[in-house]
Amino acid sequence: MRNLMIPTSQLTEPAVRALVEAVNAHDRDAFRAALAPAATMSDDGSERDLDEWTEREVFSSNGHMEVESQTDDGLSLVARYRNDTWGAMRTTWAFTIEDGKVSRFDTGQA
Repeated sequence: MRNLMIPTSQLTEPAVRALVEAVNAHDRDAFRAALAPAATMSDDGSERDLDEWTEREVFSSNGHMEVESQTDDGLSLVARYRNDTWGAMRTTWAFTIEDGKVSRFDTGQA
């Protein structure tokens, strides 16, 4: 099977690129730096506490994103997401950017 993933370096929106790179590097500091101070998020349509969710779903469970596609503006992604808790799944991600930082993201199964 050929790898048809989009390299992180080719993600259009710089703030989204920084966030995805931080997730894949398991870099908490870079992740926080990519976020606006009062950033919010939802998972499968339910509001979540961003710090608790990212610790559980990303950092302590070795989360990793492989981007399949992005919209032209780079604010929406379809990605294969995997972690040690849930394994691999196809996910959607939608981002809101304010002042060059991610102020909100909404994720869920695709």
